[in-house]
Amino acid sequence: MPSTSALSTQQITLQPYDPEQLKEWIKQQALQLGFADCVIAKPDASAELSRFKEYLKRGYHGEMGYLAENLEKRADPSLLVPGTKSIICVRMDYLVASPKPRHIPYAPNQAIIARYARGRDYHKIMRGRLKTLAQRIRDKIGDFESRPFADSAPIFEKALAESAGMGWTGKHTLLIQKKAGSFFVLGELFCSLALPFDRPTTSHCGSCHACIDICPTQAIVAPYMLDARKCIAYLTIEYKGVIPIALRRAIGNRVFGCDDCQLICPWNRYAKLAVIDDFQARHDLDHINLLDLWRWNETTFLERTAGSPIRRTGYESFMRNIAIALGNAPFHADISQALVQRYAELSPLVQQHIDWALDEQKNKQVKIALGLD
Repeated sequence: MPSTSALSTQQITLQPYDPEQLKEWIKQQALQLGFADCVIAKPDASAELSRFKEYLKRGYHGEMGYLAENLEKRADPSLLVPGTKSIICVRMDYLVASPKPRHIPYAPNQAIIARYARGRDYHKIMRGRLKTLAQRIRDKIGDFESRPFADSAPIFEKALAESAGMGWTGKHTLLIQKKAGSFFVLGELFCSLALPFDRPTTSHCGSCHACIDICPTQAIVAPYMLDARKCIAYLTIEYKGVIPIALRRAIGNRVFGCDDCQLICPWNRYAKLAVIDDFQARHDLDHINLLDLWRWNETTFLERTAGSPIRRTGYESFMRNIAIALGNAPFHADISQALVQRYAELSPLVQQHIDWALDEQKNKQVKIALGLD
């Protein structure tokens, strides 16, 4: 792939093309490649910067220190990839089964893993198909410079997609598309083509605040403002430390991510299903028992999370999450026994959460004995 510096210095000769016609042709190609939508964004996300700085000022990013870096590149994508004249934004639906509208399922002994993470890691899929899209464009008009991204660089990807009409930012801070809900992931192809930009759409959240009300940890502290330090997705994926005791019961049986704010959103009655098999659940991760997961040793974890987003959290954090979920499960002697059996082999960090889980199970046992539950 040419260096990014080449974008601003290399002289590129393109075959004559009509920008509008090329734009529509690119969108058709994107759909053929399995993308659910494609829009063309102006390489300018400066409007997002003030809101994001306030987010950082409040410390809502938690320990994700990288979010405070490269703010200039986030605001001006041409600083990230010099010579960028337009950004091809795409989305990929990942649901493999339609959830019941406004229904939050809860099976207390079942591990809940966010739906996007039950199959293969979408990042490689997204980048691969964006590279294929770029090659198809080259085959049609000649050489040009491009670089694909999928949540892999300092990019305001939601802001860019929103600015080009892919959807609007909901009160839960996720992008919502009027005819497809929010169960999708985003990708971008930065390119040196001067393509016409698409226009933004309007917001349609109205007075609805279902996502704010349903959040188990009340992490959506205000419309369009999320405190990651309370968010179950952050706590179970990004955060590597001791989960605050005050938040553990609210985490329930969610061991990797959380979909509650999306499941309750009325727009997700229109959510579309994935057309790519890679999002199909592997290793029964769509209905696996907590105790079955608890029995995974590190070797099993590494084997079964190969090519999976779950690998990101790491084995220690994953076991920490499962320990919390087992503490939150209804009392059963098998749970306490399983927790004790693996205690010595796990890290001090996990042991702290096992201690808590054992206390929770004991308290439930006492309540049952006293007829209080």
